[in-house]
Amino acid sequence: MKIKLIHIIAVLTALSMFLMYRGSLDTMDYFFQDRFMQKEGDIDTRIAIIAIDDESVTEYGSWPWNRNVHAQLIETLDAGDPAVIAFDVTFPAPSADDPSSDDALISATKNAGNVVMPVYGTFASSAKEGDIEALEMSEPFPELKAAAAAVGHINTIPDRDHVVRNSLYSFMDEGERVESFSWVVYRMFMERLGETVNADMLPLDSFGQFPISYTGRPGQYEAIPYSAVLNGDVPAEYFKDRIVLIGPYATGFKDDYLTPLQVKSLMYGVEIHANIIQALLDEDLKQKLEWKWNELVLLLAAALAFFLFRKWNMVISFSAVAVIIAVFVLGGRYLYEKGIIISVGYVVPLLVVSCIIVVGFHYVEELFERRRVTDIFGRYVAPEVVNQILKNGEDGLKLGGTRRELTVLFVDIRGFTPLSEKAEPEEIVEILNEYLDLAANCIFKFDGTLDKFIGDAAMAIFNAPLLLEDHPMRAVEAAWAMKEGSAALERKLIERFGFGVKFGLGIHTGPAVFGNIGSKSRMDYTAIGDTVNTAARLESNAKPGQIIVSDAVYQRVKGRIHAAPLGEIKVKGKEQGITIYELEGIQ
Repeated sequence: MKIKLIHIIAVLTALSMFLMYRGSLDTMDYFFQDRFMQKEGDIDTRIAIIAIDDESVTEYGSWPWNRNVHAQLIETLDAGDPAVIAFDVTFPAPSADDPSSDDALISATKNAGNVVMPVYGTFASSAKEGDIEALEMSEPFPELKAAAAAVGHINTIPDRDHVVRNSLYSFMDEGERVESFSWVVYRMFMERLGETVNADMLPLDSFGQFPISYTGRPGQYEAIPYSAVLNGDVPAEYFKDRIVLIGPYATGFKDDYLTPLQVKSLMYGVEIHANIIQALLDEDLKQKLEWKWNELVLLLAAALAFFLFRKWNMVISFSAVAVIIAVFVLGGRYLYEKGIIISVGYVVPLLVVSCIIVVGFHYVEELFERRRVTDIFGRYVAPEVVNQILKNGEDGLKLGGTRRELTVLFVDIRGFTPLSEKAEPEEIVEILNEYLDLAANCIFKFDGTLDKFIGDAAMAIFNAPLLLEDHPMRAVEAAWAMKEGSAALERKLIERFGFGVKFGLGIHTGPAVFGNIGSKSRMDYTAIGDTVNTAARLESNAKPGQIIVSDAVYQRVKGRIHAAPLGEIKVKGKEQGITIYELEGIQ
């Protein structure tokens, strides 16, 4: 019998369906979930982590610490009225050398009234669907358990590739249901807000697990050293109405795991709990599509692939398959955001194997070329400009030096030096990044090109690499957007340090040479010439919060802005003075 296309597609489809039923390509499915569906977001500031870190171990000695230390922490936190205090460390037996420390911990826990203690279950190596039964339990010693407001299990069950993607809601212990640590903390927090929650909201699978929708990568949640709280460096009031998680934050505790957002960096268990709690707070819960519906999706993909290869020529067919793959991936991400997880990792291999021999090399080559161009120019220009360059191909950008009229904008942060003397290095970097991110976004918003960052300053050009109509006005709008946007940042700094910083900006229009300038081994995409130097001089003359535009700019935008004449100034490198204006608003 002659082998036909339908036979090949049928065999591949049957094999894919069998592998899906057995879960043999789950690792591929995990890959698509991790890379294209999971994505980080904004951290919920209602969650704080008190870290048992190396700094604290240095201060209080090797682990385990005397329980008076934990009692003191609870008492300190309780004074600040947090919503929940939750320990991700176990106390399975009374202290062998200091019974009085147990009494102190029990008393502090009972008096606080909102302390969650962990339990840990041991299970059989294989489990059937349904409620999982614990073989053994590790619990707080009886008096401490009785003093705690609640207990919750801290069991973490990784997938086959050792990545933690699911949370076990509960298991059974001698007929009693033991709920998860994260769920208990979430429930107590909601009760604090006067709301009740029910576990029916959880999209549990047949083993009682639900997918974790991660928000933060390792290290993204606020982690405050244990010692910093006890030493008074962080006041108790800082934790008011917040969920406070206390757990190991050092590799020596061996409480770290791989997670989807960053599969090569380990995340501490207490951070995983923080992610689960945030997902519950945000009601960002995901439901896995049943395997039979995933099988149906696989059949539809196979039928579509067969139709394409049969009806169209090979080039069009292969291109269409590539588009279909992208649609499946993007569709999978869209459904993920809507709360449904489909097995993209089975559909994509089926389609790829059908045509990989013919188009594999060409597809990868084109993908890498587009990525290379996007990576290079995505740092300089707005995404729309990159798309235009890619669309026009070689004609979209002329490499080398090109002479053209440009509008050049320089922006610098005023007051940054005194601020750096009061703030910590990490805070300085954070502040600088916020201001420069604001500047870059404003430049991109008005189609400018970010030439470079120069310490706490930035340079932008308008009308290159692509032609831009009314580029002087675009630069003025970008500058005004920076000034307005910096107001919120300045208020935050004033509240935090007692004073803020402002932008100083200078804008000039004139001829310049732009392009890839440098040597063969090292080139920068930039602009050079007197216009650039003049814009820099104007910026250096700007006072804090002031936007100075040259007469060349003003003549192009007058009637559309409010500007006050500042007369003529002399700048370094020019014999003749320059007439300047202060931008006061846009009509």
